[in-house]
Amino acid sequence: MCGIFGYLNFASPKARKEILARMVSGLKRLEYRGYDSAGVAIDGADELPVIIKKLGQVANLEQAIEELASTLNMNEVLDTHVAIAHTRWATHGPPCDRNAHPHTSGTENEFLVVHNGMITNYDVLKKMLIGEGFVFESDTDTEVIAKLCKRLWDEAVAAGRTPTFPELLNDVTAELHGAYALLVKSTHFPGELAACRAGSPLTLGFTPPAGPMSSPHSRRSEPRTPHTPGTTCSAYMAWNSHEGCPEFYFASDPAALCGYVTSIVHLEDGDVVHCADGQLHYFTMPHLTSELRPDSRSMQLRTKSPVVQKLQLKLEQIMKGNFPHFMLKEIYEQPESIFNTMRGRVPMSNDCLEKFFGSQAGLPHDDQSRIRLGGVASHIEEIRRARRLVMFACGTSYHSAMATRIVLEELTGIPVQLELASDFQDRCAPIFRDDVCCFISQSGETKDTIDALEYCFAKGALCVGFTNTVGSYISRKTHCGVHLNCGPEIGVASTKAYTSQVLTLLMFGLVISEDRLSTRRRREHIIRGMRMLSDHVKEALDTCIESVKAVAEEYKDSRSMLLMGRGFELATCYEGALKIKELAYIHSEGIHTGELKHGPLALVDEDLPVIMVCTDDMKFFGEPSEKLYVRVKTSLTQVKSRKGRPIVITNTDDADVHADAHRVIQVPRVLDCLQPIINIIPLQLLSYHLATARGHDVDKPRNLAKSVTVN
Repeated sequence: MCGIFGYLNFASPKARKEILARMVSGLKRLEYRGYDSAGVAIDGADELPVIIKKLGQVANLEQAIEELASTLNMNEVLDTHVAIAHTRWATHGPPCDRNAHPHTSGTENEFLVVHNGMITNYDVLKKMLIGEGFVFESDTDTEVIAKLCKRLWDEAVAAGRTPTFPELLNDVTAELHGAYALLVKSTHFPGELAACRAGSPLTLGFTPPAGPMSSPHSRRSEPRTPHTPGTTCSAYMAWNSHEGCPEFYFASDPAALCGYVTSIVHLEDGDVVHCADGQLHYFTMPHLTSELRPDSRSMQLRTKSPVVQKLQLKLEQIMKGNFPHFMLKEIYEQPESIFNTMRGRVPMSNDCLEKFFGSQAGLPHDDQSRIRLGGVASHIEEIRRARRLVMFACGTSYHSAMATRIVLEELTGIPVQLELASDFQDRCAPIFRDDVCCFISQSGETKDTIDALEYCFAKGALCVGFTNTVGSYISRKTHCGVHLNCGPEIGVASTKAYTSQVLTLLMFGLVISEDRLSTRRRREHIIRGMRMLSDHVKEALDTCIESVKAVAEEYKDSRSMLLMGRGFELATCYEGALKIKELAYIHSEGIHTGELKHGPLALVDEDLPVIMVCTDDMKFFGEPSEKLYVRVKTSLTQVKSRKGRPIVITNTDDADVHADAHRVIQVPRVLDCLQPIINIIPLQLLSYHLATARGHDVDKPRNLAKSVTVN
């Protein structure tokens, strides 16, 4: 969704141009989360805030900053300074300068707010504030928050009370319904920054002092503002003068903090962080915790000790390198990302390990027939006793569940039910205590999937998470889970996360079924195929690229496409159609070939591109099973007889379908349950080359963002 970036330097002199350069750099790393407008707020002359907002991408904001350079006094050195910035993905109001963040409380900019999420009761609050004389300048829900800050501040001062920054934020959020991550800057609290989270991701970053933590009042004998006893007097961390001066960062994605900090804290729902005087104050808001009571508004903030983690990301992981787009880079990273997903989990030979990681890569497993998933090991017996596996996901993650449902049921003997999380929340579906509910999300912050998680958790089901983001909401709130370990994915259209999700769910099924002798031979063949999978992915990338480019060039002006398959490849067609929609803006639809004669066949003519996945469904090495393959070939002849010009994805050693195909895209032959990982490669490349041929920005498709943190 939206991208948030904040920076505070305390007693650490920085020129205004350096601060702005840092803010723009942070926004560029977050631009995949929202790019219809961007804005930044910094201090100008006499510490009065200056807001710069611009429609379009961050480059437009950067240009606007350059145009204001003469009036901003870019070389002025600021001892302590707070800056907040934002990239927007529109939810309320069309993209334009006035709807861009930060939003202000009024003409004097007493309170400035950047926000990720959606306030569901904003219309009620807006009507109330307009009735009290507030004038709104935007169509957004966020402006309500800034106006509410001023209203409650004025109300408290009139009553003879001067709230602290965290106390004010606690009062404001008690009035809000919905999801939000907030950064708030105020002229009433110069040099201070307050942040909170409820349902939308937010990460604090800093470099801890080298020595022991100092007294919270080492720099001042008294705090800057009065504090309520027992609440905000204590600091989580403070820096002594000999330890250097602190710099605090906030971002909606830890990737934006690479190169700036060594340690991060993922804020939990209800957390408030207050940075002031070189100190970190950390609290939890009672009205957003289990302590909710009717008088929660009056309850005091509770101090809290955050969980500090090392930032594991490296700067080179989030750079494009020599590739023109992040998406293309991530497509070609899949041989390595797939290997990383299996590393330490799938038994490998030393030769295979050394191929990717050198001679110090480590030894193979002692047991060459077992998969190790430490994240679910303590709950594996409970999972094996499940009445059913219920899998919740949206978009690409849903397709990964669809791609593995057949093999999960085959290996485990447990019924697998797929639930589109956005549909599930519209129903009061029965969930039982002996269900195992799996939640699949690349970001771990997908709002619809989180809503389903909270519902199932309340019903007493065992909840298992599958995410690519350490510290994400789903990874923290599920009972157990598995990380994808495929590395950061910046492109909005998911590629390597999808293939790693399919592989991770397959490993999950192998672990569950280890106690079943009836599937032992099948498991051994799958593990053998997984050991060779990275090589096959690389072969697919090399083999299909020229034929994919030819298809993209021929059909770049098409208005619609059909993708057809069955069995394991139905998910491939759904995912391929989604990629073409996302990037090329061509209507595309995935269809089960068995449904062809029940309606879709009416669409087939000589002008409609029809992509058919017709790869062999080999269940065991050396023992092809042609049941599904023959059925797809029958559908292929039906398309051909209606003057269709099918584009067929088939195996490199299969010449049988060439006579009926207009174009052929060849891929390596692997086991049936691994073939979706191979077959999606040409469709990822096709969507990429269609988009570039049509002149679209591949990494920033219109109207879309990477992480959907609102309903």
